[in-house]
Amino acid sequence: MEKIKILHIDSNHPILWAQLEEAGFINEADYKSTKAEVEAKIAGYHGIVIRSRFDIDRQFLDAATNLHFIARVGAGLESIDRDYAAEKGIHLIAAPEGNRNAVGEQALGMLLSLFNNLNKADREIRNGQWVREGNRGHELDGKTVGIIGYGNMGRSFAKKLRGFDVEVLCYDIKPFVGDANAKQVSLEELQEKADVLSLHTPHTPETHRMIDAGFINAFEKPFWLINTARGKSVVTKDLADALRSKKILGAALDVLEYEKSSFEQLFTTDIPEEFQYLLDSDNVLLSPHIAGWTFQSHERLAQVIADKIKELYHGNTFANDEQP
Repeated sequence: MEKIKILHIDSNHPILWAQLEEAGFINEADYKSTKAEVEAKIAGYHGIVIRSRFDIDRQFLDAATNLHFIARVGAGLESIDRDYAAEKGIHLIAAPEGNRNAVGEQALGMLLSLFNNLNKADREIRNGQWVREGNRGHELDGKTVGIIGYGNMGRSFAKKLRGFDVEVLCYDIKPFVGDANAKQVSLEELQEKADVLSLHTPHTPETHRMIDAGFINAFEKPFWLINTARGKSVVTKDLADALRSKKILGAALDVLEYEKSSFEQLFTTDIPEEFQYLLDSDNVLLSPHIAGWTFQSHERLAQVIADKIKELYHGNTFANDEQP
């Protein structure tokens, strides 16, 4: 164990470093080097711990000749060439268990805020406006909530809905994932019945720009959209058009089509017209990819990663795990 060297290229909660060190691993940190600089020395390490600083592609993996594992302190692994890593026998570790509760809570909070115009009402009060009728809200009771993607995050959101008198439906590409909190149905049934759509999917070729005009118009009823998953699953222009036509009654977006994987400044050029429409809309609630970003999840994510790395070397290996 004392010979296993791990390179940390993003800072994380200190318990991750401390627990790995206590278990006999050699930790080294490099939070500033470029991808090329890290790539030039990665052959000297057996493991790498990342968040979202840069993508790990085939060239990087070819350079990582001694790599046993890549651990991402987050829910998804889409920043890694997963197929090529698997070919090379590199274990991929993610921690969707670490922030699923935080995501479920924020999805519910955003939905309730959207239903009750809380962001709009707050702005009006601060500007000296006392508008009651214009902020009459909707009750969640009696609605049907559709969840697409019923892994860790989808299940967490469904669990939060148990206190409401709602029907919860889920759709997932995997069979038999429904449970006591959500009935698994076909996509067509979900689109027929849902009043609310909440996305909890990873970014894959199948989910890339999935929520487009055709997908939206397949819904039987006007609906509210919640996205705490991946921004590139939603075509912003088609969302703006659906908001204009009132096919979508309101949207709460923690993630955006335009955001970068490393979370740098959102725009370095002019703001797209369709996004400006979202910024100007009272029935749109926005947050900067923070649904899983709580003080508690910060520690929990690190703990999950530490546990999984230790488990890997204690002989209880596990499948490459991505189940947001």
